[in-house]
Amino acid sequence: MATFRIPPVLRTHTNEQVQVTASGSTLGSALEDLFTSFPALRERMIDEDGSLRRFVNVYVDDEDVRTQQGLDTKLDDRSSVIVLPAMAGGAA
Repeated sequence: MATFRIPPVLRTHTNEQVQVTASGSTLGSALEDLFTSFPALRERMIDEDGSLRRFVNVYVDDEDVRTQQGLDTKLDDRSSVIVLPAMAGGAA
């Protein structure tokens, strides 16, 4: 099972868990497994077209999935997935 690190802003949807696991041979299939356990994450991470939302950055083993195969990025049982929502803002 791949290990997903969940950022503080999304932990309300994982019962405050920092790390969760999900099964799947690709990021997309593991996310589907994750959404089975935590359905509210889907709308936060996936857009209407079934793609990762523009403001959600996902890294598999420290590599941005947008520079890999996106949701088709391969996973194995030792894969570490980090979810990082983009931050905006600055000085007023």
